[in-house]
Amino acid sequence: MPDINFATSSQDATEPRPAAGDGANLRWDIIELLFFAYRDFVGDPDQELEAFGFGRAHHRVMHFVYRYPGLKVADLLDVLRITKQSLGRVLKQLLDEGYIVQKTGDNDRRQRLLYATPKGEALVQKLAGLQTTRITKALAEMGPQDAETVKRFLRAMIDRDDPDKVLETIFASVNQTTKE
Repeated sequence: MPDINFATSSQDATEPRPAAGDGANLRWDIIELLFFAYRDFVGDPDQELEAFGFGRAHHRVMHFVYRYPGLKVADLLDVLRITKQSLGRVLKQLLDEGYIVQKTGDNDRRQRLLYATPKGEALVQKLAGLQTTRITKALAEMGPQDAETVKRFLRAMIDRDDPDKVLETIFASVNQTTKE
């Protein structure tokens, strides 16, 4: 990893900028923990994906297509909050290499519905396995009740007024699970 000096010229690189003025109430501790947790959480799959010439965009597409078979391309665009052009390049590669198939809708022939192939399913499960290992290891260092706290925190971080159909599905399944 390159040696990066985040400090100003009057500051030592190993000391963070002091939290002063308006910045004193900012949650630098949580912000930085989220940055590093995310870096490592996606870093495990990143290394695996590199061997295929894929990146994080491929991972996100594969994840949602696998988890929600028959997902419409239009809904995937909404979920990922990317442009049609950005999705197009990634989707074309996944289709061309046989990780995803695209079918037309039964009721609306203009709909493009996405499904993971067995090859795609195997890749998603491998990547999810890497991430599950990291999650399991982290949760093992906490009490059993803490897993629910972590899930509540992460759900609270997501904009609840977000109209994404996939998020609605996730929240519905979470609410159903907690009622059982």
